[in-house]
Amino acid sequence: MPASGAVTRNTLRQQIADALRDEVLAGRLEPGQEFTVKQIAEQYGVSATPVREALVDLCAQGLLDSDQHRGFRVHQYSIDDYRGMVEARMLVVDGIFRRHTPGTAPGEPDLSYGVALVSIRRRGEAAARAARAGDLDVLIGYDIRYWRELGRLVSANDYIADFLHRLRVQAWVFSVPYLRSERDVLGWLWSGHVDLVDAITLGDADAAVALVRAYNAHSLEWADRLEARAR
Repeated sequence: MPASGAVTRNTLRQQIADALRDEVLAGRLEPGQEFTVKQIAEQYGVSATPVREALVDLCAQGLLDSDQHRGFRVHQYSIDDYRGMVEARMLVVDGIFRRHTPGTAPGEPDLSYGVALVSIRRRGEAAARAARAGDLDVLIGYDIRYWRELGRLVSANDYIADFLHRLRVQAWVFSVPYLRSERDVLGWLWSGHVDLVDAITLGDADAAVALVRAYNAHSLEWADRLEARAR
């Protein structure tokens, strides 16, 4: 019985963390917004313990800040923070492609690799459609899953994939409030997901690197525009 209770609590903890992360990504919990364990526990109709654990997890992921006397608040990233995220992922992804050519696995052909790419391509297609339509809510969900699966497949290293996933979520947390206020949001949403998967499927590392670098340059250009607007 105790083991079952622990599993249930851990599952609830993860569900609460996921729900709150989605609230932040959707912009319903805004940067700087404060709340307490009690408020969240009452909102979801659960006890304080799994809520507190979920909030601590989100603090560890860089999405929340903890204040001993005031509770928790949504972390507010700066434009320089965002630039750092983009530059970090640039360095890591370039390192991945230098280490081995995507789409080619050593030894016998790995059918699971191809199957995984097909699945990732479907997510990429959905993300690209949402980007072209300017549907942020749909785009964010598919984009995060797309990059997480692609990062795990191409890097073949869970630590690298988890690091890139965390950067991806943090970058979206920063971006969402700005993108929702953009008049020309379509001009700033990347939709090259399918092209990147196709390049990796063909084993064309140069094309894959060029696509990712262009995407990151586009992200930095957007950061420059935000900074100029704030002056």
